[in-house]
Amino acid sequence: MTPTPDLRIGVIGMGARSDLAFHAHRPGEGSRVTAVADPAERGRDLARERFGEDVATARSFEEPLAEHEVDAVMILAPDFAHAGIARQTLAAGIPTFCEKPMAISLEDADGMLELAKEKRARLYIGHNMRHMPVVRQMKAIVDSGRIGRVRAIWCRHFVGAGGDFYFKDWHAEREKAMSLLLQKGAHDIDVIHWLAGGATRRVSGIGDLAVYGDITDRRDNSGRRMGEWYDEDIWPPTAQKELNPVVDVEDISMPQMTLDNGVLASYQQCHFTPDYWRNYTVIGDAGRIENMGDGAGDQIHLWTSRRSGPGRPDDIEVIARAEGGHGGADPSLVAEFLRFARGGGSTEVSVIAAREAVATGVRGAESIRSGGVPLEVPPVADEIREYFDGGQV
Repeated sequence: MTPTPDLRIGVIGMGARSDLAFHAHRPGEGSRVTAVADPAERGRDLARERFGEDVATARSFEEPLAEHEVDAVMILAPDFAHAGIARQTLAAGIPTFCEKPMAISLEDADGMLELAKEKRARLYIGHNMRHMPVVRQMKAIVDSGRIGRVRAIWCRHFVGAGGDFYFKDWHAEREKAMSLLLQKGAHDIDVIHWLAGGATRRVSGIGDLAVYGDITDRRDNSGRRMGEWYDEDIWPPTAQKELNPVVDVEDISMPQMTLDNGVLASYQQCHFTPDYWRNYTVIGDAGRIENMGDGAGDQIHLWTSRRSGPGRPDDIEVIARAEGGHGGADPSLVAEFLRFARGGGSTEVSVIAAREAVATGVRGAESIRSGGVPLEVPPVADEIREYFDGGQV
């Protein structure tokens, strides 16, 4: 049997999500990273450390495409750069992995879909939570019919590390992140849509920059990495220091959504809680489920009778253990992309759903900033939806 040649992977960006590229570097096993672009010297140094001295490095993302032949590209650059880089890779017909959110504007997200379809370039978005055990197990319970037809979903996201993760660099700026309903919320919005079997068509919300906007200790951290400023001993959040010079995204957001299939959903995201985890509640017309923690060994509780109560669910499912980042989701995500890049076909991650998460996050932020007025979320054109839902073939 002839061995399958390694896919040559180009990587754009060696920042916080560069661990994903490491999962794609399996020389002799089907894929290897051969070119890396990062404007920072230490990013290029990290690339050589992780992928070997023979990896080609560049300051400009165009160089790996122009000077080094690659079979697929992973865009791991900051959110505001996603769409611009993807336009280059998709126009060249290169299978493209784009970290979520796929873009920070609805127009850019739709433009990526249109270009990928026009060029028949395979597009994949890094929504790794579709591979997380807690989400997959909740999805299996919903699909089994044990709680009946889904009628409502509530998600509370307690972001205990919010000050360090999102308010000391570009994430804190509307111009570069738009809203944390994208960088952080795109995950949860996509999960809500997946569990509900629909997509948001109307959204309204409230929110505020309640804590971090009042902190005056600021610093330009563009020359540092998160590990250099992260300090889990800082408490309370009002004691944070060295925030980004510009802080104008909300640190608490609460949008409410009406989906196209009638499901009602709400999402609460807070960046100054002491704890850090997600809690999903899925309510059907024959029961409900709720995760008590989101990591391996935590539990999903099921209530399916009127005799149940607090601490007395009718059934308990333990969240499975898997190896790798985000509960084992990251290696599974990359493996799915590599298979897709090589042969196309259907994937658990949905490009259309990734666009719907961006659209909902953008309109939700716009609603928050306009006094909570309900806003319509435009659907994707039928021919675009059919192409991507059909496996991009």
